[in-house]
Amino acid sequence: MDNDVSAGSTTSTSVLGHLALGLTLLAFGIGHTAVIDGATAADAVPLALYVGGVALFVAGLLGFRSGDSFTGTAFAGLGAFWFTWGTGVGDQISADAAGLFLLLWALLALSLTLGAAGAGPLFQGAYGLLAVALLLLAVGQFADSTGLARTGGWIAAVAGLAAWYGATAALAKWPTALPRRRAAGRGVTATG
Repeated sequence: MDNDVSAGSTTSTSVLGHLALGLTLLAFGIGHTAVIDGATAADAVPLALYVGGVALFVAGLLGFRSGDSFTGTAFAGLGAFWFTWGTGVGDQISADAAGLFLLLWALLALSLTLGAAGAGPLFQGAYGLLAVALLLLAVGQFADSTGLARTGGWIAAVAGLAAWYGATAALAKWPTALPRRRAAGRGVTATG
């Protein structure tokens, strides 16, 4: 690629990455909740491989190319997570190994949560919810608890909605912050 050609703006890379993250998290989370009869997390594998894995990884590379180390780290790291998860689903591994895998990736999500302070509350919340979801899914694997797995699935789905809404709001120019109410007495001057 010619160095004089732009690889895309940080904003467009962030929107693409957060859309991919949101859709993948929604499918992954809903699959863990068992709310749709017959749909499991394993059914999200094609989405996880190609949208979560490949598209996020490419968005991460574009983020690095445009000089945004946070976007690059977030999307390349999450792309690696989704690709690894997608290629490993169905393999015969122990519940403890699966729990350790999820726990280690929860640490990445925690790092992203702490680093996303400038990304806005929706994206920071999405990363934080992802960290909590992966932690619950990991503990659910260690404890063989379907209840924790379902709870982690719901939290992952909410994280997906937050990432999806944040990206869609950026595209559609929708508000992402709640309007603040004026404090009582604010703006009123005292006469004397």
